[in-house]
Amino acid sequence: MSTAAASSALPQEGGTRAGLVLADLVPASRVRDVALVVGGAALTGVAAQLAVPVPGSPVPVTGQTFAALLVGTTLGARRGLLSLALYALAGVAGVPWFAEGGSGYGAPAFGYILGMLLAAAVVGALARRGADRSVWRMAGTMLLGSAVIYAVGVPYLALATGMSATAAIAAGLTPFLIGDALKAALAMGVLPTAWRFVNKR
Repeated sequence: MSTAAASSALPQEGGTRAGLVLADLVPASRVRDVALVVGGAALTGVAAQLAVPVPGSPVPVTGQTFAALLVGTTLGARRGLLSLALYALAGVAGVPWFAEGGSGYGAPAFGYILGMLLAAAVVGALARRGADRSVWRMAGTMLLGSAVIYAVGVPYLALATGMSATAAIAAGLTPFLIGDALKAALAMGVLPTAWRFVNKR
């Protein structure tokens, strides 16, 4: 059964069929899915170049995590995971699109990229259950996705650098909390607004 056919059997929610993510509104085809996966990886790579060094931390503030969560939410769990997997594998192979033009897997911040794979799948699954259609559910989704990234990234940082758990938290979590709150606020506005626009069409 095609995506379009399957979606026609789903119940309505807020004027739009339930069980869909924003990417499902594009006519279904294999070319569409490939383009979405590649485009999501490219978006994450571009956003990673928006980097600001953090004094005392090997992990910069970037647009990478926001892009990864946005990709997962708009593409859904499967395509979001594939998109971030492509981003990670291409970067390991030498494409210089990790933060600050980096590549490879030796950087202490590589654990955050691994966390993004899991986070994209988590937020994508929640979006398919309607988490991207209201302001507060979207905020919770973004915060949960960020927590998943840190749950992988911070221990990896500690192991890669020999930091204690306390030092890794201070260097790899605490400086980024305000930025994460701002990213969640942005997502709270963008995605529910996109669904309201779609519902009015």
